[in-house]
Amino acid sequence: MSDVIAADQLRLFIERIERLEEEKKGIADDIKDVYAESKSNGYDTKTMRTIVKLRRMEKHHRDEAEMLLDTYKAALGLD
Repeated sequence: MSDVIAADQLRLFIERIERLEEEKKGIADDIKDVYAESKSNGYDTKTMRTIVKLRRMEKHHRDEAEMLLDTYKAALGLD
């Protein structure tokens, strides 16, 4: 009996994952559409992606990343 229950539970987990993967694909498509719309309005999507990435970071991590970037740029004479 427990084998049947375990198989049913496993099937339910798999089905939930499949539904969530479909939702994730739909959301990814929506995000792609927003970037395409912003590009058609003259915005640079590469820069926008960078801003989104930076906004997700905690301030101290963002500050550290910017400091490292400045250090590397200075070392390569890019200032």
